[in-house]
Order: sequence, then structure tokens, then C-alpha cells
Amino acid sequence: MTTGWVLTDPPSVPALTPYDLRCEHRVNPLGIGTARPRLSWRLASPVRGDRQEAFRVRLARNGVQVWDSGWRSEQQTYVDHGGAPLTSQTDYVWRLEVRDSAGQHAEASATFATGIFHAEEWEVHWIEHDYETDPYFEPPVDRAEPRTVRQATIAAPRYYRRSFELPQPVVRARVYATAHGLYQLSANGQRVGTDELTPGWTDYRERLAYQTYDVTHLLHEGENVLGAVLGEGWWSGYVGWDTRSHAHHYGKKPQLLAQLVVDHPDGSRTVVATDGRWVERVGPLRFADLLMGESYDARLELGEWSSPGYDATDWAPAGDMGADLSTLIAAPTEPVRVTEDLPAVGVTPRGPGRFIVDLGQNIAGRVRLRIRNASAGDRIRLRHGEMLESDGELYTANLRTADATDYFVSAGAAEEFFEPIFTVHGFRYVEVDGYPGELTVDDVTGRALHSDTPVAGRFECSDPGVNQLLSNIHWGQRGNFVSVPTDCPQRDERLGWTADAQIFLPTAAYQADVLTFFDNWLGDLAVAQTDEGAIPDVIPHVITGRHGTPAWADAATIVPWTLYRMYGDERVLRSAWPAMRRWVDYVHRANPDLIWRNRTSGHYGDWLQVGVRTDRDVLATAYFARSAEFTAATALVLGLEDEAAAYGELRGRIADAFVTEFVDAEGKVRGDTQTGYLLPLAFGLLPDEAEQAAVKHLVADLERRGRSLTTGFAGVALLCPILTRYGHADLAYELLHDDRYPSWGYSIKHGATTIWERWDGWTEQNGFGPVAMNSFNHYSLGSVGEWLYADVAGISQSPDSIAFQHLVIRPRPGGRLTWAQASYNTPTGQVSTHWKLLDDEIQLDVVVPPGAVATIHVPTAHPDSVRESGVELAGASPVDVDVVGRADNELVCRVGSGRYTFTARAL
Repeated sequence: MTTGWVLTDPPSVPALTPYDLRCEHRVNPLGIGTARPRLSWRLASPVRGDRQEAFRVRLARNGVQVWDSGWRSEQQTYVDHGGAPLTSQTDYVWRLEVRDSAGQHAEASATFATGIFHAEEWEVHWIEHDYETDPYFEPPVDRAEPRTVRQATIAAPRYYRRSFELPQPVVRARVYATAHGLYQLSANGQRVGTDELTPGWTDYRERLAYQTYDVTHLLHEGENVLGAVLGEGWWSGYVGWDTRSHAHHYGKKPQLLAQLVVDHPDGSRTVVATDGRWVERVGPLRFADLLMGESYDARLELGEWSSPGYDATDWAPAGDMGADLSTLIAAPTEPVRVTEDLPAVGVTPRGPGRFIVDLGQNIAGRVRLRIRNASAGDRIRLRHGEMLESDGELYTANLRTADATDYFVSAGAAEEFFEPIFTVHGFRYVEVDGYPGELTVDDVTGRALHSDTPVAGRFECSDPGVNQLLSNIHWGQRGNFVSVPTDCPQRDERLGWTADAQIFLPTAAYQADVLTFFDNWLGDLAVAQTDEGAIPDVIPHVITGRHGTPAWADAATIVPWTLYRMYGDERVLRSAWPAMRRWVDYVHRANPDLIWRNRTSGHYGDWLQVGVRTDRDVLATAYFARSAEFTAATALVLGLEDEAAAYGELRGRIADAFVTEFVDAEGKVRGDTQTGYLLPLAFGLLPDEAEQAAVKHLVADLERRGRSLTTGFAGVALLCPILTRYGHADLAYELLHDDRYPSWGYSIKHGATTIWERWDGWTEQNGFGPVAMNSFNHYSLGSVGEWLYADVAGISQSPDSIAFQHLVIRPRPGGRLTWAQASYNTPTGQVSTHWKLLDDEIQLDVVVPPGAVATIHVPTAHPDSVRESGVELAGASPVDVDVVGRADNELVCRVGSGRYTFTARAL
């Protein structure tokens, strides 16, 4: 049973110690796709001021050293492999040695394996069900199986097997596998790996990831069997709101590709690859689709079908479809996995054999159901929903055309278990219909599925409502990071909307290490860019025909720059640079007067704002400036000085045009909406005098509305940070604690366990919002999470810092909070803060990772009252703390790594 998605703290060590060693930002990865990988690590130390003075990396293959970086007197915690290009399909061990400021050494080691680098090393062919030679499609059983209209169009998944002999014992065995569709591998009756929904979703026309698995422990000398189950998935199943009888966005039939490479003690090698020698047939899986659901008939189980000695004489030869491998790439990021099991918290009978089950949490995933004492042929139906109707029945209207319904047909055993493998639902509640006897909470387990991005952050405070908000943001991220950053996990959509992704990315990065997740997604963005330079609204690009929408297409510049700022990997910018410049040039060509009015595509504006309409030209032009700014900054990092100057000058001219066109003499921005002020303030488009006036108008609008927000997708992430930056943290806290409509607290008061798509997803006055678009698991409006980490807890970095090398610790106590604490895994190591109010004092605990420098703003109305570890800071600073400034409400210190405790009179 999985135990949850939680942050792992650094090891407790006596001196500087490296930990969390990674290759290509992954822990001990198999099958990396580059011959010159990046190796990185984090550091822990209890010693104040400690840092890495030098490091050395040695790389070995089969015990033989192949590269030695030598000692490098650098503080960076990464290095690119600088030796000869690595060898394909090879295991490596790398050893890291670091030296601290006292000359002490510490070591750590890790492993990785390369994938298949060269096309000639593949011996595989694509295989599929051959309908011409084997028209046998459905097993001759009771056809009264219940199906909806769309489920009736879905073919049964196929089972594939290949028996083979190994002439010697096994020293090393790897499987390299992928599918047009979804696949699950087995070897000698045992499941291979824990990955789900492989190979994940990419733009299959251009990029298809293959996975690498170690199966050494599963194979042996003599007869062995490789098996696979193959379903339709994104390849040929339903995607988005396509209402055709069957979508077939990429292809019409699933296909399998797998290559097993076995090394023997004498140095020989056995290769078993997909080809016409594989056999296949249907089995107990009757249909499976990501949106529509799955059906399993236990009466049709095939026994030990992937084990040696099995009689497969009635299986048919697989169709050999050739070997076009032009789209293959090594999987660059963590796959989808089951990351947590949630026991049911309630079961309500709703009639004979029918129950409503409550998991207590809205998730993306599936159910594991235990069935006891059923008769052969008993059918159980599972329907999934996020909410209940007022009469206690399941609410499914917001699913639109997604059936989200699973079926199980019993074989009549005393105890059976059903868990789908090729579908995923967004749900909190499950209607179980046709269950024999009494269903209990012990019979139902929810299984949360999402891309297994490593947990990076943790936040907690004294207010249960705020903790629930952070939990809702957390679960919204998990439920929507399913291979790509989707917009919802429940209805017939689940698309990678670009604005949602770029707006939420800073919050996402505080909660999880999303570098490879988003970098992989940017690969699909690049191939989807049009020849003119426009970016589609959704990535991977299906369904929508719109390209170049303001705030949506700007993900092309905002996502890579944000990733670089958070993680410091320059390679992200190098890969993204062509798309970034082509995008800005596209907008510039269409709008030579620098006001973005032309070629705005769908132009959704400040999507789902409340009761106002932010001027769309204002929003578009502000984003035009933002994209030009980040493109200029990227050029500078890449050493492209001429391009940096050109795009920087363009950004300046856009800002001037913005002020001339949209800002009046009193500092009002056209439209006079909250988002209309937030965008130019956040993007730095206003001169000083207009900036202060804009802040006043923003505050006036909030006051006029009873301190209530109106922001939609584009503005909500900026609201609390901008108010805090300009001295109105009290207003930001009022919005945080507000439980009136519209607010985060309103949904929490009414039972939300995830972020809703719209502020009016459900209201006391109108009930459920418009069913055409009403997800109860989204993440866009949860982008306030960045403010919780950066301002409430106080963990951020200076404007010119990359990868949190120069930390800014500036907590902002306020509202109803009496304490708050957070931890975040920077690329160097873990930073943490904890502030609490104690009578008339405030105490601030800070941990700065080795090698980082922190500017700490101690909140206090009496700067001369600050003590650090019992030492008064009013006079000369202690050796470890440099007092660099005093203000009306804070003392400013600069420190190196270590743990610090400040105590001062409260504000």
C-alpha cells in the first residue's frame, strides 16, 4: 500500500554531506537519452557558514573509470559529463566527493543507465492485432454486457506473449518498450515495474517516449515469457470533447514495440524483440478507455498466460507492421504512478445492491474494489463523480460525454478484486451498483494516479482553513499532472491548456520538482508551433484549431524562463530559444504599433473573472511585453548579446506604448479592473508615478467591492503578491481568509477538497454552475500557492538570483495566523522557515542550505530589539550575522548557510 506524496527531509549529518544524487534530474534513472548527461546533487550540513569549496566526480563502467572531472574549486552542485560520449545500453556508477571549507571530505554514489542511442541497435518491429488473418474479435460469451453508446465503439484490449529460451544464466536484462496506445508489461507471470498509463502522452506524430525496465531478477536460464496488455489510450481512444464515434487522433489501432536485451556470463547477448513470432488474443478486459471507463469479465481470465509452460495454441500470430522508429525518444521524466491509497470514509446504501462511497478526497485515479461471495455472471457497475446532488445521488452532469463508468463481471470466487489499468477518473464519490451483500469501507480503496514528480515543498500554518486551501492546491496539482499539465481529470477534456500551465507553474514548482515534467511538455510545444510562429492553445495539440491566444501562447516564453529561474538548468533555455523568439516575432509582425490587437486567436481575456471584463488589449499587450522581456533575458543567458539588446529594446517600446495607450493622467488603466492593474504592476510596465497611482486604484476597487476579488485565471496569481509588495498585506490576508463568494474560502466552506475551475462551481443561490464547463478539480485559481510559500512563509529569491543561490527570507505575518512554517528543496539543498508569535514577541527560525546566501528580513516594529541566538543585534553584529539595514518594520541581515533563530518584539 502506498503511503502518500510527502516531502523527504535532508539527512541528519555531522558535517557537509551530499545527498539526493541525480542524473538528468532523476534518481538512478534507467535509459537516459543523452551521451553527455548532467549530474547534480544537494548538500546538507549543521555547520554555520558551511559550503562546498570543491567537488570531484568520477564515472565508471563495469568497475573501470571512464571519466574524472578532477577537483573543481566551485560551489555549483551540478556538472555536465565532460568525458568521451557515453556508450549505449550501459550501466554506470558515479562517485561524488565534496570538500568543505575546513578541508573535510564526504562521498556519495549513484547509478544510471543509458538507453538506445543508435537506430541500428533496434531489432524491433511494431506489432498489432491482424484483423485480416484473424477476424476473431469477441469471445463467444454472454453479450448482454452493459455498454454505453461510446463504450460500444471501443475494441477489447489485446494480450500479447512471446515464449523464448535463454541458453545461459542472466547477468543483466533490460526491456525497452513503448506503444501506440497504452501498455503494461509482464515477465514470467510478474508485472514489470510500477509505471501506469505508459508511454504517457506526447505528440506521437513527432515524439514517442520509450521506457526502460530492469528485469534481471525476473528471468532465468531456460524457458521465459514476455507478456503485454495493450489498450487504446490517447493514441486511438477518446481525447477531449471529440464527439465522433471514435476519435483516432493519432491512429486507428494500438501497436506494441518492445526489445529485451539479456547479457550472459560469457559476454554473449540474447535479444528478444516484437515481431511476427509474438502471439495475441483477447481476454477478460472487454474494453478500456481513458474517458469512458473499463470493463473486466473475470469469467474470461486467461490463467498464467505470461508464464512458462502455458498452452497458447489457440492464440493467433500478431501482425508485423514494420519498424518505423523515427519518433522514438528515451523517456525524459518520471512516469505516472499510483502515489497514494485512500481508504473509503463512508458508504451510504441507496437501494438493493447500490451504494454511494465517499473517499473524502477528490482525486484523479481509480478504485480497487473487493468483491465477496458473488455468483458467476454477477455484474457490478462503478460510476464516478466529484459531487453529490442535493438528494444524495451522484452528480455527473459536469462529465459531459465522458462516461467514467467501469464494470466488473464476477467469476464466482469467494473473494475477487477489480482494479482498472487503462482508465483514469476524476472523482471523490463512487456509485457501486449490483454489489452482492453489504458493501463496507474496507471493500473500497481509492488509488491516486499522477506523474510521480518528486515532492519539493511543504507548508503549514495555524489556520485550518489556510491549510485546507494548500491541501486543495496540492491535490489539484496531483490530479491534473497526469503525463501532461491538464485542465481537469473528470470530464471529456483533460487537455494541456497553455495558460493554465504557465500561470500555475510557480506554485507547482514550490510543491514538486517539475523541471523534467515541464521540459518534456515544452518539447511538444516546440513541435506544435506553426511555421509562422504561433502556439496552439493546448499542448499536445489536438481538438482545438486556435493558435496564438494572449496569455495562452505566451507559455512559450514564460514556462522556460520560470524553469530556468527555479532550477538553473541552462539547457532548458537552449532548447526553448527558437520557439521563444519565433513567438515574439510572430506577435510583433502582426502588431507593428506594439499594441497587441491583431492575431489574437480565441482571446479568452481574464478567463472566468467575476462580474467585470478586463480590457483584452490591455491583457494582450502586457503579455507581449512579458514575452519580449523573457526572450531578451534568455538571449543574455545564452550569450546572444545582439538579440538580448534587440528584444530588450522591444520590451521597452512596448511598455511605453502600453502607458500611452491605456494609462490616463490619473494612473487609471483602461477598464479599471483588478487584473487590469495587476498585470502592468507585476510586469513592471509603469513609471514610478503611474505605478503608485495604479496601486491606489487597485486598492480602491477592492474596497469598493467590500474587499472582494474579481480576478480570473490571468489575475488571480498576482493579486496577493502585488498587494503585499506595495504595502497592503492586510488586504491580501483578508482575501485569504474570506469565505464569502467569490473566494477560496467559499469553496472550502462548502466542502471542497480541490481547487474549483470557476468561483461559481457551486453557490448557495444557484446550486451547480454551468454544466458545459464546471470542473471541481482544477489548479489555475490555486496559483495563490506561490504567495503562501514566498510571502506568508517568506521563501523566495532575489530578482537576479538563479536556482535560489541568493535567498530572500521575508515572512509577512498577518491575518489570523499566529505561526507559519515551510520547507523547500532548492537545487542546492533544503531551505526552511518557521515564524510564530509568542506573547509580545515574534520568533523566526531559518535554515539556509550550504552554499546559499540569504538576506533575512526579520519582521518587527522595533529593529533594535532583535536577538539572534540570545545575542542582541542592536550593536555590532555577531560573526555569522551581518546586519545590513533597518526599516520601520524589519531588521535586515545577511547570512550564510546554517540554522538561525531570531527573536524580536512583535509588530
